Amino acid sequence: MGKRVALVLAGCGVFDGSEIHEASAALVHLSRGGAEVKIFAPNIAQRDVVDHLKGSPTEEKRNVLVESARLARGNIQDLAELKASEFDAVIFPGGFGVAKNLCSWAVDGKNCTVNEHVNSTLQAFHSAKKPIGLCCISPVLAAKVFPGCEVTVGQDKNVDGRFPDAETASAIAELGCKHICKNVNESHVDKANKIVTTCAFMCKAPLHEIFDGIGTMVQEVLKLA
Repeated sequence: MGKRVALVLAGCGVFDGSEIHEASAALVHLSRGGAEVKIFAPNIAQRDVVDHLKGSPTEEKRNVLVESARLARGNIQDLAELKASEFDAVIFPGGFGVAKNLCSWAVDGKNCTVNEHVNSTLQAFHSAKKPIGLCCISPVLAAKVFPGCEVTVGQDKNVDGRFPDAETASAIAELGCKHICKNVNESHVDKANKIVTTCAFMCKAPLHEIFDGIGTMVQEVLKLA
């Protein structure tokens, strides 16, 4: 029987929601791994709505659950309804929506607050010793909720200009967590906390390398489940 995995989205679109390629990659690798997946998102307003052509905010108002339903092909549930007892693992793709909608990292950095349902979901899986997979910016959720854990967002220096957000690693360290430097096609497993992370689009890399890195994260999550 395949593992039961919850996938948590933060909207639809890299600048104000979930990163679409990351969400799709996670779903493809989960499918290949024989997992049974259900998709969730919080039923809240987006912090902002970005015109992805111009790269600037608009005056529109959108809902995170409604927008996430685009990626889920309509098959999605309110995150408030997620019960950790019904799943073997949970995975969070990245995208600015994680830092804007699932928590306030985009505005407050390491002093951010985490959405109550995101926090309770993470705590529930962690307490049940069930694996948590996170990619791109979403490892900051674990860093905020689980002081002392180990995560990766890639490198802690902007190596060859490929890691423009390398300072995130320092912020993670300031939260009392250990940042592990990894390449884009790798993931890190915090065995003590069952947290698996990979940097994805935190690295400027070819799409297939990002896809492969997410694949290693999904594989490790399924092994731990």
